[in-house]
Amino acid sequence: MNIDRLVLAIAGSLIVVSVLLGILVHPYWYALTAFLGADLAQASVTGYCPLAALLRGAGVRRGAAFRD
Repeated sequence: MNIDRLVLAIAGSLIVVSVLLGILVHPYWYALTAFLGADLAQASVTGYCPLAALLRGAGVRRGAAFRD
């Protein structure tokens, strides 16, 4: 699996979890959903994603979506 697919899988999973936590535990969990959405929007504009940088540092195979 490359960085692109991992970023999408991790972000999507965290969004689903944070929405469920917002429904079941406390509405403040929606802040995590907003943060993840803002980070994905920023990454789509700039091509830089902090999670991709962390995964690249961990030795995960590069993908095509994120710049160095």
